[in-house]
Amino acid sequence: MWPRRDGLRTMELGTPGEMRTWLTDLTLSGRKQATAGLLALDYEAEGEEVERVGEHLILVGDSGESVAELEITRVELMPFAEVSWEFAEAEGEGFRSTADWREAHRRFWSDVGHTVAGDSIVVCLWYRVVAQPGQRSSGVT
Repeated sequence: MWPRRDGLRTMELGTPGEMRTWLTDLTLSGRKQATAGLLALDYEAEGEEVERVGEHLILVGDSGESVAELEITRVELMPFAEVSWEFAEAEGEGFRSTADWREAHRRFWSDVGHTVAGDSIVVCLWYRVVAQPGQRSSGVT
């Protein structure tokens, strides 16, 4: 199970270190508005349900600190080979094409020990920042 803070599930982006800091900074700037997870690796293996639209999560930074409250605005489950350009672009990481997105994600998941096939189910999450520490959230969970 994922850790909880103030009753909300937490979200960590990428792997600890430089990557997590970069992805967190992209999110806080508003450039990154989406992230991908593998259903088998990130949900089923963790005993977690897929997020739902309207759910709020706590974004955790590289040092384990709460850096923002996010609201899930859209959720789609789709085969890896069918992830759209709209989603790849919303990730805000500078991908040039869906092929570029697929290569980067295949490499990432391979580096953490998981092989991805074209029919591997990807959880595509869109989100928005609703509050940062010291602010009140603009919505309810």
